Amino acid sequence: MPIEAGKVRQLVIENTIRGCQLFVGLPANDVSAIAAFIVPKHLGKGDYLFREGDRSEGFYVVQKGAINVHRVGAGGKEQVIHVFRPIESFAEATLATEGGYPGDARATEASTVLLVPKRDFIDLLRNRPELSLRMLGSMSQHLRVIVGLLDDLTLKDIETRLANWLLKQCPRPVGNGAVEIKLDRTKRVLAAEMGITSETLSRTLAKFRDQKLLRVSGKTIVITQPRKLDALLRKHLGEV
Repeated sequence: MPIEAGKVRQLVIENTIRGCQLFVGLPANDVSAIAAFIVPKHLGKGDYLFREGDRSEGFYVVQKGAINVHRVGAGGKEQVIHVFRPIESFAEATLATEGGYPGDARATEASTVLLVPKRDFIDLLRNRPELSLRMLGSMSQHLRVIVGLLDDLTLKDIETRLANWLLKQCPRPVGNGAVEIKLDRTKRVLAAEMGITSETLSRTLAKFRDQKLLRVSGKTIVITQPRKLDALLRKHLGEV
């Protein structure tokens, strides 16, 4: 007998949230209970999910695509906080406040997100205290991301920021062998995350290329001399 469309939808949602860090290890009946009130939302590239100050409907889990969460400064400059990808959750902090969303959220490609409605989820939390602890863990993870972003933005110059970002993509400890990085975002988004323009990013990549530190081909960056790049970063930071 064919499975009803509603049942298939429910199973797909359950599979998605089961992989989300927030819900990993949750009993099957709790996963089913959450999936039952989740609302899928489909976004085209460039569509906004919410704007800063909008009343919170709840938090989200990315099912497909990518969501750029950012803030816009007084001068109109956009600062990316984080680009969320499949099975990542975001905006959980709005569950604990009456205020609206603290930033803007825009799809960088065709995307599907799962809205976990605020009222329904809070009702569930009242009966599942262990889930509240998971929420604290998830929000702590987001806080670490933001603190890391602030650390990067206080670095002296773009060469230091870019070298720092590239080395974060390398295995530790840094070795002599070349490391290939496949960008999972556009260079424009990467530049915005670093607080610079895409033109500045391109110039800095070209400078590193001329120094034979890396090669760039489309969305692939090959760090040819990781240790030399690490030494350059340490020099800029005044550690050597």
